[in-house]
Amino acid sequence: MSPFEQVVTEHGPTVMRVCRALVGPVDADDAWSETFLAAMRAYPALDDGANVEAWLVTIARHKAIDLLRSRARRAVPVAELPERAAAAGTHGHEVVDLWRALGELTERQREAVAYHHLAGLPYDQVAALVGGTAPAARRAAADGIRNLRERLGASS
Repeated sequence: MSPFEQVVTEHGPTVMRVCRALVGPVDADDAWSETFLAAMRAYPALDDGANVEAWLVTIARHKAIDLLRSRARRAVPVAELPERAAAAGTHGHEVVDLWRALGELTERQREAVAYHHLAGLPYDQVAALVGGTAPAARRAAADGIRNLRERLGASS
């Protein structure tokens, strides 16, 4: 079994991409931290042959759901409404547009895109995480990518 520090180094970027896709860039650091805190506690009991990346992505999914649920319960008062993001044109705006487009996908599409395209999990593992079959996960990911392309104005 690898030292936990090595696990963090090896899989940390993948978990961060999944967290960003699921909760957005603002809360991704919190979801990432919560994921590795939970993983550190459970790591000694993990089977030697376990797929560590899939295990971490599963934990990240649960932490993202917890974060989204807690966020939904909180009211955030603001003095002024935030300005709307400008249309794509600069790198910063393109990133904002990407996060907004990801947030507009259905939950199943967003998760399928994150787990397959960002975490690199095969469709059977994506299906195990989100429920359903591997072909359904493949369809959700394909629909999600198509919707992202349409929303971002990219040609296919």
